[in-house]
Amino acid sequence: MIRQRFKSLSFVLLLVLMTTLSGCGTSGQTGGTEQEHRLVVDLANEPATLDPGLQYNTDSYTVYRNIFDNLLRRDSKTLEIQPWVAESWKQENENTWTFAIRSDIKFQNGAPLTAQDVAFSIRRILDKDFKSPQYANYSQITEVNASGNVVTITTDGPSPSLLAQLVNLSIVPEKYVKESGNENFNLHPIGSGAYKFSDWQKGVEINLETNPDYWQGKPSISGVRFRFVSNPASRIADLQSGQADIALALNADDIEVLKSNNDLQTLSVATERVAYLALNCLGDSPTKSVNVRQAIAYGINYESIISSLLKGYGKPVKEVLTPLSFGYDDTVEGYTYNPEKAKQLLKDAGLEKITIEFPTSPAYDQRIIQAIQGDLSKVGIDVKIVNSDQATYLKKVQDPAHNWGGIRFGIWSSGTMDAHGTILPLFRTGTVWSSYSNKEFDAAVTAAGKTTDTAVRLENYKKAFAILQEEVPGIGLWQAYNISAASKHLQWQPDAQENFFVRDMKWTN
Repeated sequence: MIRQRFKSLSFVLLLVLMTTLSGCGTSGQTGGTEQEHRLVVDLANEPATLDPGLQYNTDSYTVYRNIFDNLLRRDSKTLEIQPWVAESWKQENENTWTFAIRSDIKFQNGAPLTAQDVAFSIRRILDKDFKSPQYANYSQITEVNASGNVVTITTDGPSPSLLAQLVNLSIVPEKYVKESGNENFNLHPIGSGAYKFSDWQKGVEINLETNPDYWQGKPSISGVRFRFVSNPASRIADLQSGQADIALALNADDIEVLKSNNDLQTLSVATERVAYLALNCLGDSPTKSVNVRQAIAYGINYESIISSLLKGYGKPVKEVLTPLSFGYDDTVEGYTYNPEKAKQLLKDAGLEKITIEFPTSPAYDQRIIQAIQGDLSKVGIDVKIVNSDQATYLKKVQDPAHNWGGIRFGIWSSGTMDAHGTILPLFRTGTVWSSYSNKEFDAAVTAAGKTTDTAVRLENYKKAFAILQEEVPGIGLWQAYNISAASKHLQWQPDAQENFFVRDMKWTN
């Protein structure tokens, strides 16, 4: 009888062991449980930085926003601004805001996140010696103070876009940053987010581990492996073979290939991101001529690119902004494809045969770059494409000497859903992204950012867009879509802000 019970018990234990082993998932394979699965993400490019005070480009913040927490957040469905690190806020007067900081958040090294850390995170970006590309986004702030759990922010006037900018502010630990130095902090970041930095194999991948003490509770996904896969065909192959769970930065053709795979799901959403061309008005380039810039605007076949290359995953825009953002002016005429007018503009300027350098990187769809090159060649503009990795590209186009070429393609989002976060950093005199200078434009866009009066703001943005329409330092191409594909086991939906918070994801059998 005892022997029989022992056999029965042994059999039950064997079944339990087999069940447990069969439920254990591995990286890149489907079938793991929520807590056990380690997510594998194929990025198009290696992040330029993991320091959230520096670059604000997609491949960088897709990774580092999982390591850090932001001061505020937006609801993924309504896009309304909500508390996060700041549990509440109040506008004391037109120039002063106070933010109450939660007391239950710790950095991943065990140190408490305090109001002083929040203030430091802002001051660091505003330190001109730090040379943050995000400086223009926070330049309206004149003073930041911390007392107890309250942060007080003073601006140089009414700041209607302040809260929207603070949605993007990642909080860094002051003591650790100062002790480690900026360079080491970038290589070994510590935040308060749902995932902790593990390692960065340059040119290969970045690994994150679960933060078991995360203040919102331990996340479901047990870790993340961000791989740098610049070739779109390789990202597709990784998905199809199960080597990757999700691939980002796909295009319309990729989605068509993957739609027939029942093990995968395609994910797309119209975003606030605008595809645009920036034209160099200040450097040694033929684009210093307004005739050349207007000729470029008339020389691009926008409809053909949207229909043929994007397969409709893009909506035409009239300016460097999308309708999702406050300040979008639908009365702007914009530019349409008119090659004969483009040729005439070049002829009138005595520039019928010119060569323009077009810097780019694998972060951008090279079919689009080549399509623009082909369109402009038809009107007499020889475009020389210069490719580099994303970090080199960013350093080049942000050079204050403006020696980067004549045209560059970008897909911009400030995360603010406000014109102030787009046309100010891209075109106001002296910003890191701007190769343009116009006092009337500067005055209009600055005035729009210094009042909470909606009518006055719209009037000033209307003036600003009228100037941009005439002088063409930039060309709005289309409203961009976020296009990705993932295993059917991943529960997640992209939003218009293109957030990639792994803490919000689930993995199901």
